[in-house]
Amino acid sequence: MEILYKVHNGLYANLTNKCPCACVFCLRQTMDRVGESDSLWLEREPTLEEVIAAFDRFDMSQFEEFVFCGFGEPTEALPVLLPVAKYVKENFGMKIRINTNGMGNLIWERDITPEFEGLIDVVSISLNTPNAERYQELVRSKFGAGSFEAMLDFARRSVRHVPQVILSTVDTTITHEEEAECQRICDEIGVTYRIRPWAE
Repeated sequence: MEILYKVHNGLYANLTNKCPCACVFCLRQTMDRVGESDSLWLEREPTLEEVIAAFDRFDMSQFEEFVFCGFGEPTEALPVLLPVAKYVKENFGMKIRINTNGMGNLIWERDITPEFEGLIDVVSISLNTPNAERYQELVRSKFGAGSFEAMLDFARRSVRHVPQVILSTVDTTITHEEEAECQRICDEIGVTYRIRPWAE
């Protein structure tokens, strides 16, 4: 199984293939790999011990950050994610980012953001659109119509515990007027707005 893989100057962790969303634009619908991976489809979710052992394959000095992002929603694997983050901090002192759809609190039916404190440096959340109805059309969350507001609430709560919180949209997928509305939402919450390339 491909648990850790390189993308640009980062080492990425692929902990799960579970996801509460079925986004219409998701890369895994059209490809099996990202970056320098072969296939990000897992036979099963790796154990903490398996993730830790996977670090032996890499020269950690070549990486600028460690990122939880694979073919699934990273917070689905929270019981493994948190101790892995602790291991990375203690052994490599690296910047740690989570790329997430912001459904973590819905998944676990509690506020998980306090558990990020001291471990996670950046939480990057897919905003996708400033419109709640359009959001559900795009991400097709199993949690339904309340998913958009839950995602924004996750961002607000993350700000209290994480140094940098980013809400992102993909370039060319929304209008400039919608991007301006996304910027307004981010300013209101107090987070960074980022427009990212589709294939990143």
